[in-house]
This record gives sequence, structure tokens and C-alpha cells, in this order.
Amino acid sequence: MLATELGIWTSPEARALVERHLPGGLIRLGRRYRGWRQGDLGAQIGCSASTVSRLEASKRVTDVVLLRAAAAAVGIPSPILAAACGFTATAQAAPTRVAPDASRDAEEDPMRRRTLLAAAGTAVPASLLLGVDDALAGIPAPSGNSVQPDARLARGRRLFDTGQHAALLRELPGLLGDAHAARSRSDLDHARLSACYTLATQVLVKIGRHDRARITADRATTYASLSGSPLAAAAAARELAIVLRHQDQAAAAQRLILNAATEVEATGLHTDAQAAAYAQMLCTTSYTAARAGDRGQALASIEEARRAARRLPTYPPDGRLFRISPAAVDLYAVGVHWALGDAGAALEAGRGLRAEQFPTAERKGRMHTDLARAWWQWGKPEQTASELLGAMRVSPGEVCDRPAIRAIVAELSSRHSRTPGVRELASAVAH
Repeated sequence: MLATELGIWTSPEARALVERHLPGGLIRLGRRYRGWRQGDLGAQIGCSASTVSRLEASKRVTDVVLLRAAAAAVGIPSPILAAACGFTATAQAAPTRVAPDASRDAEEDPMRRRTLLAAAGTAVPASLLLGVDDALAGIPAPSGNSVQPDARLARGRRLFDTGQHAALLRELPGLLGDAHAARSRSDLDHARLSACYTLATQVLVKIGRHDRARITADRATTYASLSGSPLAAAAAARELAIVLRHQDQAAAAQRLILNAATEVEATGLHTDAQAAAYAQMLCTTSYTAARAGDRGQALASIEEARRAARRLPTYPPDGRLFRISPAAVDLYAVGVHWALGDAGAALEAGRGLRAEQFPTAERKGRMHTDLARAWWQWGKPEQTASELLGAMRVSPGEVCDRPAIRAIVAELSSRHSRTPGVRELASAVAH
């Protein structure tokens, strides 16, 4: 399976080669993993065995074209090759945009994105973030609430699922404090505490507070490790990878999520919960690769995720940690193609999606906003506004609290104020 092959690139040997900036060593590692001789690899890329030998032994990059050909042949993920070469991102060209005016997408250009996000602001009161800051400054005090931590965690998840981000932020300090107070040395208590910090990371990422999310994601990872639960570890690793991606650390994010996928696959995927975790890791791997411009890995990972999700139920059961389904994978495919700059493929991937296929308001709203981003990338303001209105109807927080979506609304209002629905969206975001 895909993650088994990808696991070689997160092994201690591969990591050491990356840290020492030895891409030739990675070529040798991949060749030997496949059972090839140097002549076999040479035949694949059109050179002699002696040339392969020199490439593998070289301590610096002298022929980028040959190196990339060899890396592709042995299956080195682009972010890992880039890190071994001393780069911070892949060396691939930026994806071609399908819209003649594709620059209007606020998430495509980093400088433009930051400018628009600053202008769009956030609907979350600053006082709520101060409470979260206090909780993260040390071990938060328990709230004194008599409700059991598991019940409070379930309520927190319902608030997230229904897009009530302000209400969740208000409850986070007490939730974290109670989870700490209930913690003993048991694996279950550590897993619960990890889950609380994972939930905190999810809502902080949603509202664009990635500095705070890095703290909560690190803590989620620590407590998941103490719990010994591979699923808790996968959930925490996924959120940390998402934070790293938002902080422009694509290579680190990709290494982390690939390792998480490998760890989940090592469980044997005997249960639906394990299979769901594996499919979720692959979806995150795919989207992370797409945002890094690695088209090959992005498309391969989303296809593997589709295969992994075939055995999963159409509607995930309540309480499942990874509520992935075949429709949810298709929704990820929308985002993957959008990130690769292919709005047409994104809309085709989402053509059969319906809100009723998703169990929560958050996912229903995300379906509409992802389709809106694709329409916006294609330069279609009317369809963009229609999808954003659809998101507003099921989960206003998906539009009002996400800075990137608020930025699209701001630009819609600036450039297409007479388009049906735009004034309504602008009014909703302004309040």
C-alpha cells in the first residue's frame, strides 16, 4: 500500500540523510529498497550505472535534472527531496491557474493573502482569545464544573460541529483545566487530554490563530504519545501537520503526516476505525502535497484514500474519532484540485456532493466553501456567492469566522457588489 512505501522516507536512516543534506544517499536508499542495481536505475532514467554511482556518492547537487529523474524513479516525495537539497519547499514550478484572472483568489499569493486576511479580520472577540492565552500560559485551573470531562469534551465537539466557535473558545479554558485535573497516569486520561488539545487546535486553525494552534497541537502530540494510542497519535499528528502547513513548513508537515499514515497502517487496519484513520491521513497527505505543488503525490494519495474509504459506511457512526466517508474523500479531492490550480477538476470532483451526505453542519458548510473557492478560482462570482450563501444557511461560522473565506467575501464586495447575494454576505460578515 502507499503508506508502506512512503514509510521508508520517514525512517531514521532517511531522516539522517535529510538532516545531512545528502540527496544522493536518498537515491541509494530508494534504489536498494526496490531491489534495483545501479544499472537498473540507470536504465530507468537513461544513464549508465557509473553515473548513478556518482550521483549517489555526491555530497552536493551537480545535476538537478538527473537528480529529480532518479528521485521520481525511486519514489522520493518531493518535499523530502527538497529538504535533503537544503530547500524549504519543493523545486517544482507553481501550478498553472485555470482562470484568466486567477490572482483574485485570496489564498494563492502569500503576500496578497496576508493583506486580504488582515483587512478581513475576524469575528471572534479578542476577550475570548485572552482567556485561551491564559489557559496556555501554564496548566489551567479546573473550572469546578460537576460535568464529567468526557461529557464536556463531547459538548465541545458538538459546538465545533455546529460552527459555534465563539462558544467553544469560551469553554476551552475550563475544558482543558478539568481534563488536566482528571488526569492520572492512565492511558485513557492521557488520550482524553490529547483529544481536548486536538479540539482546541481545530478551532484555533479554523479562525486563523496558527500561533496559538501550534502550542495546542504540540501538547496534543505529547499527551497522545503518553497514551500509547495510535489513533490519538494520528489525530494529534494530523492537526500539527495542518498547523505546520499554515506556517509555510510544508516539508515538515508532509514528513509528519506520512509518518502518521505509516503508523496507522501498521495496525493492520482490521477495524473500520483504523481504516477511517488511514483514509483520513491519506487525505491530509494529499492536500498537504497539493499545497506544496507536488501534483504526483497529491493525486496518488487521494486515489489511495478513495480505495481505503470503500469499506467505510456512507454515514460514519457517532463518536468515531475520524468521521471520514467516501463522500468526505471526494470533498477532499475538491480541495486538492483547487490547491493544484485546477478549478475544473475541483468542480468535477464535487459534482455529485450533496449536503445530506455529511453528518455535521461544519462539514456541510465546508462543502459549500470548498466549492465556492473553486468557483472563485475559475472567476465565477455569481456561483461563488451562491455557494457561500449555502454555507451561511447551514453554518454561518464557516463564512464569518474563517479569515480566508471572509477575504473572498471582502473582494466579492469590492469587485462584484451587484452580484446577487454579495450584499447579504458582506452584511453578515460585517456583524
